Amino acid sequence: MSERPLIVIPGDDPPQCQGSPELDRLEAHGDVRLYDNRPANDEEKIERARDATALINSRSVVKWPGDVLRQLPKLKMITVCGIGTDSVDLGVAREMGIVVSNIPHKTPPFVAEHAFGLMFAAAKRAAFQTAAMRAGRWEKVDNVFLQGKTLGVVGTGNVGAEMARLGRALGMDVLAWTFNPSAERGDKLGVRYVPLDDLLRGSDVVSLHVKLTDDSHHLIGRRELELMKEGALLVNAARGEVVDTAALVDGLNSGHLGGAGLDVYEDEPLPEGHPLARCEHAVLTPHVADMTPEGLEALNEGVVDNVVAFFEGRPQNVRT
Repeated sequence: MSERPLIVIPGDDPPQCQGSPELDRLEAHGDVRLYDNRPANDEEKIERARDATALINSRSVVKWPGDVLRQLPKLKMITVCGIGTDSVDLGVAREMGIVVSNIPHKTPPFVAEHAFGLMFAAAKRAAFQTAAMRAGRWEKVDNVFLQGKTLGVVGTGNVGAEMARLGRALGMDVLAWTFNPSAERGDKLGVRYVPLDDLLRGSDVVSLHVKLTDDSHHLIGRRELELMKEGALLVNAARGEVVDTAALVDGLNSGHLGGAGLDVYEDEPLPEGHPLARCEHAVLTPHVADMTPEGLEALNEGVVDNVVAFFEGRPQNVRT
């Protein structure tokens, strides 16, 4: 009797897959081993994944660089629990014949709604006013009226497209930028593609929705932040590394930016005492844009679908 394949969930912290009835569907394809805490180091990560045929990487903070993947000769498939695949060295995975899948279509409504909420929270000074009232202060600070203002959407994939739709529904004019714009895509989304510098100069809110690549690392740096309007808002629900954090902190503290709504950070978890946490007009959430009950189960359904498809010989949502 041949040994059953092993499907490993290497660091499900905070909880994502644990307790999901979706995992029952994997029983027909292999044994499931779930770890409910993060591996402390690469050695522990390798030990957990050593005999795995497939990995469900439920938390993007658990990274799979090339030197780790090369120590896992039995590994044939990894599915990430979301859209971004930056937690996996795709080049080495391709070299080793490891299939890497993502979940491109299930979570955009959840992530975009969260980004939209961050925009509102920053515009209405929610974090600042809550802190002030808890400290016993009753302060008057102007809010930002969003209807009729300009929303700049950077990256018009599934999440960016949904953010643009929400902005238009509110009555905002929507500018957009992407690495590969097309008039057809712009017409479909109801947006006007412009150069990135023009978007930054013309937008009252800039919302980031690009995937993290070498080209998008620090796409928004000191120069780009200085191009933004005085008092403009920045929203980031993409990846923390898309923004130069030090430059963002300076832009907020100087008053050039009116606020920021952030769900992602260059360092996750955000270290205690981080300068962003001291920015009065920064609204911060801990990388939870898709963490609603509906969003969690949509992701769990998606990763199980990917694993089942792989074992049935029809890999899907493959990223190279």
